[in-house]
Amino acid sequence: MSEVFALLAQNTELLALVAVLFGLLIGSFLNVVILRLPLMMQAEWQRDCAELLEEIPPCPPFTKGGEEQSPPFTRENQESTLLEKDSKSPPLKKGGWGDSSISLSSPPSTCPHCGHRIRAYENIPIISYLLLRGRCSSCHTHISLRYPFVEALTALLTLAVALQFGMTWQLPAALVLTWALIALALIDYDTQLLPDNIVLPLLWLGLLLNAFGMFTDSQTAIIGAVAGYLSLWTVFQLFRLATGKEGMGYGDFKLLALFGAWFGWQLLPQIVLLSALTGAVLGVLLIVTGQQRREQPLPFGPFLAVAGWISLLWGDAINTAYFHLSGLN
Repeated sequence: MSEVFALLAQNTELLALVAVLFGLLIGSFLNVVILRLPLMMQAEWQRDCAELLEEIPPCPPFTKGGEEQSPPFTRENQESTLLEKDSKSPPLKKGGWGDSSISLSSPPSTCPHCGHRIRAYENIPIISYLLLRGRCSSCHTHISLRYPFVEALTALLTLAVALQFGMTWQLPAALVLTWALIALALIDYDTQLLPDNIVLPLLWLGLLLNAFGMFTDSQTAIIGAVAGYLSLWTVFQLFRLATGKEGMGYGDFKLLALFGAWFGWQLLPQIVLLSALTGAVLGVLLIVTGQQRREQPLPFGPFLAVAGWISLLWGDAINTAYFHLSGLN
């Protein structure tokens, strides 16, 4: 194994090839995570609601003017309130996508239109999509471009990380963070959710890695985690006091805390500035092109993820260049 690592460290072209191939495989898995994790979360919430309903006692009848009236909030009303689903939420059906038994490994991947089970040779990253000409082999329904896009994006970012860090201990950590950010960005774009299942373990992982000085020292990492959360939390509270609206979600606070835990507090202003800039530019473009309505909320998580990944690779260089140009160094 050490000979393999030595060979990859000495041969940049071979390292790049392995990174691209490995990135394609991880991208295929991320497609599953992006699709199924929100459904798993929904199934868990519905199961919790069902358990809660079993513990709620029936509402006693009440009287008005000496006559018994229908309860204003019956058990049926409670159920319809807690379990109400919008058109995008699949119902809880045994063996279906809304079933609480769904996981990242089961049921097997199938065509959402005809139920055709995806065979192994139909699931080769990018190649299968090209050979099938972007259509299901059974019903010939168009397959979303999202799948090859995620695979290609993951391969490209994996290549960039591998070339930036080389065969160092930082490489596997940076790859895990990169892959997680891809999943978080697209899940938040689709659902406006940043799952704690991904964010919180990564936050603790960042603190653990920096206990050994992986990306920064432990004191800087701890301060960064606290400052990351409290900074956006403070903005959130001030915005809510001023407008009566919630400008962002708590997942955004945790994501910035994650970056503080990985990179330290010094890179937080850069991440916030980059995310706000990219969010503003893209938001205007989406509104101008008619793909986004002004009143429609735009998730902030994807822009934080992009800014955090840029800081992972070039954060220190960006800060150094800024201080040099501004004469503050």
